[in-house]
Amino acid sequence: MNKEKAMTEEIIITPAQEKEDDRQFLALLPLKNVVLLPKSILPIIVGRPSSIKSVEYALKQDKAIFISAQKDPDIEQPIEADIYDHGTRAIILQVMRMPNGSLKILVEGVSRAKITETVYTEELTGVYIEDLDTEFPKKETELDAIWRTLKTLYTTYAKLNDKAPQDLVSIDKTPEDVDYVVDTIAVHLNLSFDERQNILETTNLKKRIVTISLILKKEIEILEVEQKIKGHIQTQVEKNQREYYLTEQIKAIHKELGREDQQDEFDDLRKKIKALKPTAEILEKVDKELKRLEQMPPLSSEAVVSRHYVDWIASLPWSKTSKDRISLVEAEKILNTHHAGLKKVKERIIEFLAAKKFSKTLERSPIICLVGPPGVGKTSLANSIAQSLGREFVRISLGGIKDESEIRGHRRTYIGALPGKIIQAMKKAKTINPVILLDEIDKMSMDMHGDPASALLEVLDPEQNKTFVDHFLDAEYDLSKVMFVTTANHMDTIPYPLFDRMEVIQVSGYTTEEKIGIAKKFLMKKNLLEYSLTPQQFKISDELIEKVITGYTKEAGVRQLERTVAKLMRKAIQVLLKEKDTKAITVTDELIKSWLGHTIYKKTQLQSLENTGLVTGLAWTELGGEVLETEVSVLTGKGGLTLTGQLGEVMQESAQAALSYIRTRAEDFGINKNFYNTKDIHIHLPEGATPKDGPSAGITMCTAMVSALTDTALKAHLAMTGEITLRGRVLGVGGLKEKLLAARQHGITTVIVPNDNRDDIEEILKETVLGLTIHYATTMDDVLAHALIKSPFKKKVKSRKAIKKTTAKKAIKKTTKKR
Repeated sequence: MNKEKAMTEEIIITPAQEKEDDRQFLALLPLKNVVLLPKSILPIIVGRPSSIKSVEYALKQDKAIFISAQKDPDIEQPIEADIYDHGTRAIILQVMRMPNGSLKILVEGVSRAKITETVYTEELTGVYIEDLDTEFPKKETELDAIWRTLKTLYTTYAKLNDKAPQDLVSIDKTPEDVDYVVDTIAVHLNLSFDERQNILETTNLKKRIVTISLILKKEIEILEVEQKIKGHIQTQVEKNQREYYLTEQIKAIHKELGREDQQDEFDDLRKKIKALKPTAEILEKVDKELKRLEQMPPLSSEAVVSRHYVDWIASLPWSKTSKDRISLVEAEKILNTHHAGLKKVKERIIEFLAAKKFSKTLERSPIICLVGPPGVGKTSLANSIAQSLGREFVRISLGGIKDESEIRGHRRTYIGALPGKIIQAMKKAKTINPVILLDEIDKMSMDMHGDPASALLEVLDPEQNKTFVDHFLDAEYDLSKVMFVTTANHMDTIPYPLFDRMEVIQVSGYTTEEKIGIAKKFLMKKNLLEYSLTPQQFKISDELIEKVITGYTKEAGVRQLERTVAKLMRKAIQVLLKEKDTKAITVTDELIKSWLGHTIYKKTQLQSLENTGLVTGLAWTELGGEVLETEVSVLTGKGGLTLTGQLGEVMQESAQAALSYIRTRAEDFGINKNFYNTKDIHIHLPEGATPKDGPSAGITMCTAMVSALTDTALKAHLAMTGEITLRGRVLGVGGLKEKLLAARQHGITTVIVPNDNRDDIEEILKETVLGLTIHYATTMDDVLAHALIKSPFKKKVKSRKAIKKTTAKKAIKKTTKKR
């Protein structure tokens, strides 16, 4: 059967299917996901064969058709159970045949209807339906009330939705008009499938109005939020369009002025700085400065200042870190390769690495202060620390700095302003976790421009340096991941608040044995490489190295030794060049004397015999330990005390305290009580051109005076150090390692030291074999007992234990008498 014939072919209903009642029989058109409401017009594409037959049957009749929705849209051949009972009786307005055989129809809903019976034939599915009348409220006022509410809501909805007709609710003359308008409103709402089906099945007008009112209220809320979002987006779009328009104008202006490349450069700077991941504060400042630069002539003075500031920001590290070397074995190997000794410092670095390896969250680095004499390797040790950690190393020399701006930087208002040395060091390091050496921290001073030591308080405080503010940057910079190492020769000149923030490690001078080892392992290798010599071309024995150390150098470190070794090599090179037949030089005693001259530093000639009034004392200097002979002469006079040898104020006070102690003990020593009225005492320390000071010569001067006044000789090869009080107590002193080394070098065999220093001596003996006999003294009685060849006491002096026993016996006797 062709398609044209199908449009006119009659579909015959069998007698069994005919009904004698008034029910309407219409063809059924099931729809997928679509609900047709009364009074609405809807275009439909009809593709299923059964549906096409239903349309053809309707066209042949009076164009009436029953349209209902499927419950499940995936079913292609629905049966009675798959279709909603409630549907819409509709009229087909237009029909158009599509090229693929389907039909496009335009239908209009007429009224609500309900299926009463379904009829199936081989060609058609038909239904008997009955129209459903609208149930109006009994009270007209009730209808008016709910209708007004709906009108108000719809009016608001129409204002928010441009697609909804605003004059729709103006037709409200009769209840039938209201019924028509309510369905029409439902057509214009964005309803779901279930909501449309529910409205279709609701014949009660009141319930339908309430349902649509609730939906309208929800839609109004959604539309209001949408309007707000659209308004915000529109504002943003307008702002972006305005900025784009103005930016393009600025670009055009820059192009006319020849500044097009400058703008590109600023854009590149923005990207570069943003990639560095600085703080939000810095990004804001950079953006502000670049905007100012864009509006200023490039050669103006203000533009130069702003550009200088931005360039500094771009050159600093803000988030880049170097990965720490966590291998303890490798770190220890690096430290031992570069430095001999310095056990405590190395232990502290290994401790830090071990803690960092154990705790993954440890970020704070220690702040170490290395205190010791010049030349012991404090500065080079800091470099080795950086190598062992795998970090960048930067050195800052603080010697002679007296302006706070050297640390904190200058404000940008000054011409030629620069950041402080700390920020400059960070730029040089290029990472945020370098090792920064603050060299000679004890050599800073202050003037009217401020105190640099006070500025360093913030830098070296782990609780504050994460928000360090440089005057030039005028923004916070994080220094908490930086490992600061400071060096100093003296602790006395470091302000206490600054000293308190650092972990102090004493770096003492080297022994002769250590210097020989350093010369062989480090200095010789370094200079051989520098002068392109081989170990076979230049040879020197350990004995001659020791002679060079003792006779031609006088220092705690090895700088002077390195220069002397270098001089010997230069002399050897001269010989090799002049004497072509000579292939190697072996340094001898004669060559040393010829090349270096006579011995520069001669040992102090100490008295090897037992003497009266002559005591050897021990002193500490920046160059290491030293021995000082103290001479005392008792003369006829009027009780004067003469001190010579350029003694400092503290040493003079120690001599006076020693003399007062002797006067209080005159009877014990068998000295005339009034000796100070008839005798003058002269104390002299040789090498008068050298200033001397400090309290550690107190017991030395006291022993010498007792020896001279009592005419008691002192033991040979003996030295001492310690502070004296008026009561004769012996107090602890410092610099013991250097003093003991000096004593050993000068042939001293016995040393008297304060008992307070017993722990220090035991610590020294763990590291160094001194070969000395150490006596510990608590009072001057102990000192005199060890120093003099015989007891100076003419009257027997009870020991402290004997005094305690006597006191206890007296107390017992008194108690017995009372009983």
